[in-house]
Amino acid sequence: MKIHEYQAKALLKEVGVPVPKGYPAFTVDEAGEAAVKIGGNQFVVKAQIHAGGRGKGGGIRLAKHPDEVRELATHMLGKELITHQTGPEGKRVNRLLIEESVNIASEFYAGIVLDRSAEQYVFMVSSEGGIEIEQVAAETPEKIIKVWIHPGIGLTPYQARNLSYSLDLEGDQAKNATKTFLKLWKAFYKYDCSLAEINPLVLSEEGEVIALDAKLNFDDNALFRHQNVMELRDLSEELPSEIEASNYNLNYIKLDGNVGCMVNGAGLAMATMDIIKLSGGEPANFLDVGGVASSETVTKGFKIILSDSGVKSILINIFGGIVRCDRVAQGVIDALSSIEVSIPVVVRLEGTNAREAAELLENSSLDFIVASSFKEGAEKAVKAAKGELANES
Repeated sequence: MKIHEYQAKALLKEVGVPVPKGYPAFTVDEAGEAAVKIGGNQFVVKAQIHAGGRGKGGGIRLAKHPDEVRELATHMLGKELITHQTGPEGKRVNRLLIEESVNIASEFYAGIVLDRSAEQYVFMVSSEGGIEIEQVAAETPEKIIKVWIHPGIGLTPYQARNLSYSLDLEGDQAKNATKTFLKLWKAFYKYDCSLAEINPLVLSEEGEVIALDAKLNFDDNALFRHQNVMELRDLSEELPSEIEASNYNLNYIKLDGNVGCMVNGAGLAMATMDIIKLSGGEPANFLDVGGVASSETVTKGFKIILSDSGVKSILINIFGGIVRCDRVAQGVIDALSSIEVSIPVVVRLEGTNAREAAELLENSSLDFIVASSFKEGAEKAVKAAKGELANES
């Protein structure tokens, strides 16, 4: 789950991470009132959407007077903000963050994610703050410093100090950065985050280390432990299909391709998307139906996939382990008997009772394109999406 910048900053502030003074605003009047409460003669007006690249898209602006803040709020609220992450359709700005301006001496990057290959968390810092970390990794990877955190130990003061020194900070500046890194780890661990990112993390001219931006993503599987975080969810930032999927406990993410995917298991889902691309197609979604691919689950999955008008074929790729293939096959038959599916459906089932599943599909009066292998299933789904393969029972 994602939250807005101002919400992330409130959580970070609770654990002691320094953030600029600021207030959220949902109306033009609230924006002006926020500027008055902040005081001074330099403000930052920041659009709040779940997407990066706001600055380049015009979603972060400077103002020198509360009246100018109101003027900027008038032009931003209710408008579509287009960035490289929103796509050409953009995202509607329904709320703003009004903050005090900070005198910046240096900009840095700080972030924490899970390194699955190492089975540990990784804390990354870079002197290239304000630039997307992917760009830094591609162009100047030597400028990304990493330390790995054992989940049973946590980030140690020694590691935090080394991160500070790697940014060429000394004295009180290094001490402030060390404290900030330890507090950032505290927030990450406390709230079961999947990502914590500050870009930029800035050194002010007064020697403070401040989170000028903040991004926190949360592990959905742990949200039951954090009701206060759940209350921060902004459904207006999510696609209706993704909201519906979450109501059914399905893991669904919409993509821009034309081959719909229904898979059990996140790893298999990722592999399925990869092989679709290798076969010359583009996946339309990530959909993990989990370990219980019943007729009800499959039906709901079909409805969600079909809500995307860009889907031209569907690939059902199930490995029978926890759930038997014959149960999945019966679920697919029941689902297609209860809803109208006018596009080709490719089915590949492997694992427990795969032979029985093949017999069920073969004896069904419904039209399927049956595949006997992973590769064949992807190739047939791609061809079907392009109109090069007709349904075959």
